Amino acid sequence: MIKQCLAVRHVAFEDLGLLGPVVAARGYGVRFHDAGIQPFTEATLLEPELVVVLGGPIGVYEQASYPFIADEIAAVAARIRADKPILGICLGAQMMAAALHAEVAPGPVKEIGWAPLTLTGDGQKSLLAPLGATPVLHWHGDNCELPNGCARLASTPHCPVQAFLRKPAQLALQFHLETEPARFESWLVGHTVELAKAGIDPRELRKQARTLGPATREIGQKILGAWLDKAVGAAV
Repeated sequence: MIKQCLAVRHVAFEDLGLLGPVVAARGYGVRFHDAGIQPFTEATLLEPELVVVLGGPIGVYEQASYPFIADEIAAVAARIRADKPILGICLGAQMMAAALHAEVAPGPVKEIGWAPLTLTGDGQKSLLAPLGATPVLHWHGDNCELPNGCARLASTPHCPVQAFLRKPAQLALQFHLETEPARFESWLVGHTVELAKAGIDPRELRKQARTLGPATREIGQKILGAWLDKAVGAAV
């Protein structure tokens, strides 16, 4: 039987991106679970061989406005407790942090656009090491604390926890390695209200996608593929 990758999707344009062909090349079929439309139980994320929780414009603390969030966090927590492979990206990373009882709250500024990370000592020894000073795409306003028992891998001046690792098969990234630069226009359209409120010119982001995106794309594919190979091995 074909292996399954279940991707939890919060908005249509924040999809698997580069991860799509990476998981397909490793023999996975992809199925999407649309948060807020398809319900979550604690068992929802347990069966697939791989789970990826994608980004979105809401906060994990907005459960009064978006009641499905509580069920999603519980489903993520069940997956983590089962020690099964899971990758959280942006909101997905914050879901993982919340599932591990770490605080998630608005940060001091919105980080939107391409900028480099600072890798910690653990990060320099991790699969993120090839990033070096390569800029990555940031698009978030919330920060999370480091959950107990996890290793902090990267930071930026306004976001002390940009990535953390619980186990080799359980990785959380606040930033975006998966974004396909050629499809970035859909992000600019989908987030137009946020960009206007933040006073960010989409023309500058479009330029960054054109000039900085290709290098991030190349390294991102390698890192995501290496993580997936290691995660599957660690979960066997």
